[in-house]
Amino acid sequence: MGWLITLGILLLLAVLPLGVRIRYNSEGILVKVIAGPVKITVYPLPGKKKKEKKKKEPKKTAAAQEEDLPRPPQPPKEKKKKAEKTEKGGSLLDFLPLVQAALDFLGDFRRKLRLDNLYLRLIMAANDPCDLAVNYGRAWAAVGNLLPQLEKWFVIKKRDIDVECDFETSKTLVIAHLDLTITLGRLLAAVVKFAVRALIEYLKIRKKRKGGAVK
Repeated sequence: MGWLITLGILLLLAVLPLGVRIRYNSEGILVKVIAGPVKITVYPLPGKKKKEKKKKEPKKTAAAQEEDLPRPPQPPKEKKKKAEKTEKGGSLLDFLPLVQAALDFLGDFRRKLRLDNLYLRLIMAANDPCDLAVNYGRAWAAVGNLLPQLEKWFVIKKRDIDVECDFETSKTLVIAHLDLTITLGRLLAAVVKFAVRALIEYLKIRKKRKGGAVK
């Protein structure tokens, strides 16, 4: 029975979503860290900073006033030069496989991220009808170029994007909501995959340095 409970806990942890929630509107930016049902605000920091009261400086004594008087310049002390160790570089051919493994990890990690909620409202100022028509078309063209890139980088679960016009505002406004998450299981899988590949490349480098044949 105990192993069933342990298995259930591991499964729950594997599907636990971790990520970040970002909101932007007229009040500024709001950033929260997501850990399952728990959401912690990291910016802006909760609570107002109390203004520190200025402390009155005590009156200086005669001895302290004498210490504040300018003194004649003293000859600078010679600093002992520390022996600097020369850092030697490693082989570029050995370094490139590690870079490739890191790039593959980033690409795989990026595809494991999910955009659970993508909400974007671009509110165009409508002072001049001619400029509005041009800017409205440009805005939708920019959205059309942005979406394929986001779909290439992330898995988008829910989206709501629109361009609106407001004849009462004098400048273009933006409202943006973004929920970016990854489950703990997917994160661990990506890390383990990268660790295994990096270890394989490292062992190849060690074998090469010892003069062994590398397949």
